[in-house]
Amino acid sequence: MIVSWDWLRQYVDLPDSVEEVAERLSMAGLNHESTLPKGADIAVDLEVTSNRPDCLGHLGIAREIAVLYGRPLKLPAAEPAATGPPIESLTRVRIDAPELCPRYTARLIQGVRVGPSPDWLADRLETIGVAVINNIVDITNYVLFECGQPLHAFDFGKLAGPEIIVRRATPGESFVAIDHRTYQLDSTMCVIADAEKAVALGGVMGGEQTEVSDQTVDLLIESAEFDPISIRNTARKLNLHSPSSYRFERTIDPAGVDWASRRCCQLILELAGGTLAQGVIDVGGSVPAPPRIVLRLSQIERILGIDIPRQRVQEILESLGGRTLESTEKQIAVVAPSWRRDWEREIDLIEEVARIHGYEQIPEDVRVPMAVSQPRKIDVVLPIVRHCLTAMGIDEALTASVVSAEWAQAFDGWSDREPLKTETPMLRGADRLRLSLLPSLLDARRYNESLGNLDAELFETAAVYLPAPDHPLPREQRTLAVVTDRGFTRARGAIEALLEALRIPLPLASSDANVSLFEPGRALALRLGDELLGYVGEISDASRRQFGLRDRVAAAEVSLDLLERLARLIPHYEPPSPYPAIRRDVNLIVDEAVRWADVQRTVRETAGEWLESIEFQEVYRDKKKDGADKKRLLFSLTFRSAERTLTGEEIDSLRDRIVAACGDAFGARLLA
Repeated sequence: MIVSWDWLRQYVDLPDSVEEVAERLSMAGLNHESTLPKGADIAVDLEVTSNRPDCLGHLGIAREIAVLYGRPLKLPAAEPAATGPPIESLTRVRIDAPELCPRYTARLIQGVRVGPSPDWLADRLETIGVAVINNIVDITNYVLFECGQPLHAFDFGKLAGPEIIVRRATPGESFVAIDHRTYQLDSTMCVIADAEKAVALGGVMGGEQTEVSDQTVDLLIESAEFDPISIRNTARKLNLHSPSSYRFERTIDPAGVDWASRRCCQLILELAGGTLAQGVIDVGGSVPAPPRIVLRLSQIERILGIDIPRQRVQEILESLGGRTLESTEKQIAVVAPSWRRDWEREIDLIEEVARIHGYEQIPEDVRVPMAVSQPRKIDVVLPIVRHCLTAMGIDEALTASVVSAEWAQAFDGWSDREPLKTETPMLRGADRLRLSLLPSLLDARRYNESLGNLDAELFETAAVYLPAPDHPLPREQRTLAVVTDRGFTRARGAIEALLEALRIPLPLASSDANVSLFEPGRALALRLGDELLGYVGEISDASRRQFGLRDRVAAAEVSLDLLERLARLIPHYEPPSPYPAIRRDVNLIVDEAVRWADVQRTVRETAGEWLESIEFQEVYRDKKKDGADKKRLLFSLTFRSAERTLTGEEIDSLRDRIVAACGDAFGARLLA
C-alpha cells in the first residue's frame, strides 16, 4: 500500500520526520518497504497484511498514526446536498444473487461536467501511482484509496433501461471490460447488468459500454459489498486483478459502504457540478452487529509478562475504534469497530494493546509463565521416519499437492474415484488433489536424471486426498512414498527397516497386487494384521515412458497414519542374553513362484521362541542341477536362549523341523 505524505496530512497532524513515522508503523505491524520523493510529495510504501484490510486506505493509515502519537483523527465531510427528484423515480436495483452481492447501494447525479481533475487531486493520485483519467473517474479512485471502499460510476445515459440487476453471469457470456479486452464468464461470477447485458463485473472491473466519457451527463454511483471468495475466484479465473478486487477479497467495512458513496457524491458536486437525486437505493442485508469481546486484565500480564494499567488499556482500545460496554477492575468489555474484522477473541485485543503500548516496553528478561506442550504422536513418528530413511542414503523431497488429471489417475492403490478438482489451477495444468505421492516423486526422479543425478533415491511424507463416498470433502491420509533405482528389495527393505525403527510388533504380510503404475506380477500389497499398509513394486515400462524415466525404478507407498497408530515409541529395556548364539545356514530348493515373504513367515511360525533373527542371503538358479522353474533360497538363522546354552543337537532338530514345514507348505527340499 503506497500512501501520499501530503494526503495523510488531511486527516492527522504528522510529525516532521517521515523516517520516525515509518519506524513507528513498522513496530506496530505495518512494515516499511520504501520512501521515495514524488515532486513536492513523498510516497511511503507500507506492507499491509491480509488481516488488516482497514489499512488499505489513507484513512486507515492515518488512524494508526493518530493512535500511536495520541493525536486526533480528522474525518472529511460526507454530507452532499441532495436537491434533485427522489431517486426512486429515476432508477431501481434488484439483487438476484444475494450470496454473491449481499448489499448494493446506488445514488444518481444529473448534469455533471466531465473534465480534468484539479491539481491537488491529480498530484495525490500520481504520487501513489494511479493514472489520472478525468474528474469523475479520478474521484472514484480518490475515495477508494482514501477509505478502502471500491466505487464505480456508470454513464447512466448508456444503460438500457432504468433498472440495475445484480445477477450471476450466464455460462459463456461475453463481457468487454474498461481495459478493452473481452472475457468469457461463467455462472460463478457476479455481474452488474441492465435490461440487455452485463455492464460491470461485480467487484472487479467496470464495462467499456457504460464507462464515463467527455459526453457523460448523468451518473449512477455504485457502492456495494461482494462475497470475498467469489471475487477472488473470478479475478484468478480471468487473470483480471484490480485495486477493487484486491480489497473485496480481503473484506471491506460494511459500515463504510454508504459513507464512501456520500463522500464520492460530495466531491463530484464540488468538482463537476450537477444535481444529486434525493435519497439512496440500498438493497440487501443490513450492517451486521459487531462482536462483543471481553478482555480479562489478568491475561495481559500472563501473556505479555508486564502489567499495563486498566485506564491505558481502555484508552488504547477506544482510540482504535472500540466502544467500551463495561470496565471493571478485572475486565473490559468492548464492541469491535466495524472496520476491524480481525477482532474476534480476547487474544486479538491483547495483541492490539501490545503493539500500540509498544513491544519495546516489554523487557527482554521478563518472565512469562509457560507450560510444556505434549507433542502429538505424529510429531515423534516423523523424525524417526526421516532419520531412518536418510540414514539409508535416501533424500527427502517436497512436491506440490496438486497434479494434472493424468497424474491423478496414474495410481489407483488407495482409491479409484475421481479426485477433488480445484476451480482454478494452482499450477499450470495442475488442478487435481493427488491420490498418491508416487507420480510427483517419479517426476522429481526424472528431473534428477536430466541433471545427471542417476542414483537419486527419494522419499516424501505428505497427505493424499482420498474421495469419500458419503462426504463432499476428501479424507486426508498421511502417506510415505519411496522411489529407488536399486531394485525391489531395496524398496521393501526400506519399509521393513522403518517398521523395526518404530518397534511395530505386528509381522509384515504381503500378497500379490494388481495396481496401476507397477509392473504386473512385480507388485505386492503390504499388510499389518488385517489392515492395508500400502504397496511395493517395480514401476512398469509404460509408466517409465509416461514419466520420462531412463532407468528401472522400484517404489513403495505406505500409510503413515497406520504406522503412527501402531508405533511403540517408548523403548523397553530387555537385558541381553548371556548365553551364546548358534547360527545355521539353510539352502532350500523351491518352485520359482514361491515368495521369500511366505517362506520367512513359515520359518518364524515354526522356529518358536529361540529364533533370534532370520536373514535373507541370496537367490540362485541352476536349471541343469535343479530343473526348470526352480530356484535356491539361501538364508541364515540365529538361535539363542535367555535361560541356558543351547546344544547343537537341539538346533539341528529345530532346523530339520523348519525344513519339513517348508516342504509341506511349498514342496521345498534341502540342498544336500
